[in-house]
Amino acid sequence: MDTGNVEFETSGLGVWTDEQRFEVTAERIADFAAATNDPITRHRAGEIAPPVFAVVPVFMSLAPAALSVAPVELLMKLVHGEQDFHFHRPIRPGDTLVARARPTGFASLPGGSTVTVYAETRTDQGELVNEQWMTAFFRGVDAGATEGDHAPTHKLDPALRATPPATEILQHIDKDQTFRYSPASGDPMPIHLDDEIAQMAGLPGIINHGLCTMAFTSWAVLTEHADGEVERLRRLAVRFSKPVLPDQDIRTRIWTVGPQPSESAAPATYAFETAVDDDVVIRDGLAVIDHG
Repeated sequence: MDTGNVEFETSGLGVWTDEQRFEVTAERIADFAAATNDPITRHRAGEIAPPVFAVVPVFMSLAPAALSVAPVELLMKLVHGEQDFHFHRPIRPGDTLVARARPTGFASLPGGSTVTVYAETRTDQGELVNEQWMTAFFRGVDAGATEGDHAPTHKLDPALRATPPATEILQHIDKDQTFRYSPASGDPMPIHLDDEIAQMAGLPGIINHGLCTMAFTSWAVLTEHADGEVERLRRLAVRFSKPVLPDQDIRTRIWTVGPQPSESAAPATYAFETAVDDDVVIRDGLAVIDHG
């Protein structure tokens, strides 16, 4: 591992970023839905936000939180390792949201190190809208230690892969997907927009935003298992394992692992993973959905 003189800063753990205020509009919701090829009518009309839109109000707080622990010069080594949303209620047009984030822990792992960031979004009246955990992975960096608290687990049972999925959905990432998603999400990272910069970072070229790919899996789960009703979604978590390129097809397989409505009033739990051909690009997918 290329350790250099890297030292992760424990004094940054638990320290909140400055609050970010975000005014939600129907246009911004509709733009995000269109940029992720979301077919759900209410999302496309801007009536209610898709689940992964929850990252938009807090996005500008995530990297600063991670880099209050990891050295700032490691920014170009940062990739999105995992994302875990816990939803308390959907985002709607007219909401004024207040978001903030704080790093909770870091870990030295084979091939790199992680920083876990916890973020929360509330209304300007203090109502908790969602919580989320982002795990940042720094390639080829050794933090030298493991400290603090890390994200909740959402690991897929490997035995599920030997069983037929409840549903299987094939989707296409458009050639211009990253150029549409970037302004809709507020994510300007150049590895999604510039081939030369992406190749300098060791990638084959422009790659799709991980959260854009996650948004595709979210509407696959909602359309197949929640009648398109985002209000029923309680948790959505993934681990990003390989990049997706523009103009590729992705296949998401979804397994039922929790109770059916006839068995229990508890929310239904689904596990999923997404692949391009035989390469798994999203692992350990988890969705928790209230019964309709």
